[in-house]
Amino acid sequence: MNLEQKINSLDWTSLAKDLSEHGYATTGPLLSPEECHDLAAGYANSEQFRSCVIMARHGFGRGEYQYYDYPLPCLLQTVRDTFYLPLASIANEWNRALGNSEVYPSEHRQFLERCHQAGQTKPTPLLLKYQQDDYNCLHQDLYGDLVFPIQAAFLLSAPGEDFTGGEFVLTEQRPRMQSRATVVPLRQGEAVLFAVNHRPQRGTRGTYRVAMRHGVSPLRSGERFTLGVIFHDAR
Repeated sequence: MNLEQKINSLDWTSLAKDLSEHGYATTGPLLSPEECHDLAAGYANSEQFRSCVIMARHGFGRGEYQYYDYPLPCLLQTVRDTFYLPLASIANEWNRALGNSEVYPSEHRQFLERCHQAGQTKPTPLLLKYQQDDYNCLHQDLYGDLVFPIQAAFLLSAPGEDFTGGEFVLTEQRPRMQSRATVVPLRQGEAVLFAVNHRPQRGTRGTYRVAMRHGVSPLRSGERFTLGVIFHDAR
């Protein structure tokens, strides 16, 4: 089964339920160890990236990441395009629940056309590298006025073998309540799907917005690579 088939064969009813109830869902391993290794090794190939960010320089945490340039690697393009279709259906349900009239098109290229018309033309998929004591502060990946509300992150390294620590962390802020944090355990090649900035939550007085942020706790040892897949482009 190829990658596109693996993504399409996921239990999307269950994933949609988890995303709506918790703001995240995990897929189980989708990438092979060999695919993970090849993607991580590509970090040294500067020709496939448009920019590099040293996180400490901007107060983002510690570590670094690089944004891919167009054209994206074939595997990454497959991930972005194949995930988009079922996620667009979930995103449209979220918009209806929140009273938002925006409708995301069924094909990713159509949504990217909207981004480019709005001046958001830079690709946003990225490859992140963390080493001992590195971490990523809680944040939201917003790059312009147009935002697709769900994104994905693939763990490319093997926890307990390549690194220790470095857990993926999500926080949610509900109205008039204290923030709640969730640590999401991931396996090598597994993706976590999660809300970019907010998700709908049904309450006794109707549906309200829950603000979400994500980050990575400090690595205790080793090296950790992550593939971030964001579906809107940047200014």
